Amino acid sequence: MNLQQPNANDATQTSNRSRSVVPASGLCTRCMDGCRGNCEVFKASFRGREVLYPGPFGEITAGGDKDYPIDYSHLNIQGYALGAKGLPKGEEGNPDNTLFTMVNTETRYGYNHKVKMRLPVFTGALGSTDIARKNWEHFAVGVAISGITLVCGENVCGIDPQLERDKKGKVINSPDMKRRIEQYRRYHDEYGDILVQMNVEDTRLGVAEYVIGRLGVETIELKWGQGAKCIGGEIRVNSIERALELQKRGYLITPDPSLPENQAAFKDGALRHFERHSRLGFIDEEEFMKEVERLRSLGAKRVTLKTGAYPMRELAMAIKWASRAKIDLLTIDGAPGGTGMSPWRMMEEWGVPTFYLQCMTHELCTKLAENREYVPDIAIAGGFSSEDHIFKVLALGSPHVKAVCMGRALMIPGFVGKNINAWLKEEDLPKTVSKFGSTKEEIFVNYETLKAKYGKEVDEMPLGAIALYTFTDKLRVGLQQLMAGSRNFNIPSISRSDLMALTEEAAKVSGIPYVMDAYREEAMRIIEE
Repeated sequence: MNLQQPNANDATQTSNRSRSVVPASGLCTRCMDGCRGNCEVFKASFRGREVLYPGPFGEITAGGDKDYPIDYSHLNIQGYALGAKGLPKGEEGNPDNTLFTMVNTETRYGYNHKVKMRLPVFTGALGSTDIARKNWEHFAVGVAISGITLVCGENVCGIDPQLERDKKGKVINSPDMKRRIEQYRRYHDEYGDILVQMNVEDTRLGVAEYVIGRLGVETIELKWGQGAKCIGGEIRVNSIERALELQKRGYLITPDPSLPENQAAFKDGALRHFERHSRLGFIDEEEFMKEVERLRSLGAKRVTLKTGAYPMRELAMAIKWASRAKIDLLTIDGAPGGTGMSPWRMMEEWGVPTFYLQCMTHELCTKLAENREYVPDIAIAGGFSSEDHIFKVLALGSPHVKAVCMGRALMIPGFVGKNINAWLKEEDLPKTVSKFGSTKEEIFVNYETLKAKYGKEVDEMPLGAIALYTFTDKLRVGLQQLMAGSRNFNIPSISRSDLMALTEEAAKVSGIPYVMDAYREEAMRIIEE
C-alpha cells in the first residue's frame, strides 16, 4: 500500500528537498539548517494557517490522494457469453436485439414524485465557492442538456452580495440564487432536477421558504456535515469589508476581521484573506422528522438528505431516519472526496473511505429490507470519474443504489470548455486541442448532435456546457458497453452477481465472491454432468 507523504503535496504547493523521507512524519531524513524549503513545516513557519488548504484557493479543485487498502479497483466486472437481462418485456435475447447501443441507461429516484435521469449520475454540491459561482452557467446548462440532476450547494443566498432580508433576517431576494435556478431551467426538460441544499445557516436564513415559495424549487436537500470534511463549509474572502459584512450576517469569520491586530495585518499585506465557515450541525431524530415535514408543508415535492463519511453509527441513523421520513434520495459521500475547499489533511485523513462506506450501507439497507421497512433510494459519492465506477457502484449496492454523485469529474469539463473558448478568441489553442481543429464545430465531437436538437441556439451555449454534455455522452456510451458485456440491458437488471473480488480482503469486506469462487458451483456442475 502506497500511502502519501504527510509533509509535502502538490495540493498545498509543498515539496521535500531530500529524496529520503521519514515515512511517519514526512520530514526529510536529513533536515538541514539553512534549507531553502519547501516542505509544509517550512512554509507553515511563515504562512501559518494558509498551508491548511489546497491552493491557489478558489482557483483549483483538489481531491485527497491517500491510497486506501481496498478500493473499487479491487473489483472487476463479470462478462458472460449467454443470456440477456433487462430487455423489453416479452423479448428473448438474440444477436440482433442486444447491441450495446440498445442498452437503456435511464434511472429513477424518489418516493412518490419520481425524477428521471438519462444517466445514473448527478453533480456534487456546487455552492458558495468562487469555482461554482464563476462557472455556474457552464455547469447548469451542461447538466440540463445532459438530462441529469444538478445540486446547488449551501450558503449561496448567505454570501450573495446583493442579498435582501426582511426585518426578521429572512431572505426575500437573492439575485445569485435566482440566476442559478433560471440558468438551469432554461434548458431543463423532463429529465433531471435541481436540488437546493440547506445547512444550519441556510435554515436560519429562510432559504427553503424563499426558493420554494418565490423560485418554485421542488427539491430541498438537507445536509449532515460535509462529504470530505466535518467542520462545515468554508470560502475565502479577499477584502476586509466583505469579511465584516459576512460576520454581521452571523457567519464565523477567521481570523476575526473586527480585531485591530488582524486589520493591521491585512493592511500590511501579511494577512491576505479571511475564511468564512459554517457551523457544525447536531442531528436529532425528532428535529429531523419535524424539519422534513416542515419542508413538505412549504411545498417541497421532494426532500433528500446528504451525509458524509461518518462511522457506521451515524450511517445507520441516516438510513433509518430516511426510511421513517420517506426521504426521496439519500446521498452518502465517502472519504477522501473534496473539491478543494477542505483542509488538506482533513481530506486525507478524516472519515470512512467510500468503498468501505458503501459496503456498510449495503449491509444496513439489506437488514432494513429484511425487516420489511422502506429502503430509501441511495446514491454514493466520493472519488468517481468513469463509467466503470458507475457500474461497480450500482452493482455493489444493488438493488438500493440508483445513482452515482460525481464532484470534480463533472466540474472539469466546464473548465475545459470555458478555456477552449478563451483560447479560440486568443488564437492560442494548445496542441492537445488544435490537433482536432481550429473551430468549436471541429473540436467538439457532439456539437452537431446538439445543433440538430437545439438549432442555432447551440451557438449561444457556453462551451463549458457543451464540454460537459460531451463528457456525459462518453460516460453513457462507455456504460452501455460495460452493461452489454455483462448482459444487462437496463439499470435495474445490474446486480451484485455481476462483480468479482480480485483480493480475498475485498471479498471479505464487500461480500462479493472472490474471483476463484465466483460461479464455481455452476462450473463444477457442468464439468460433472
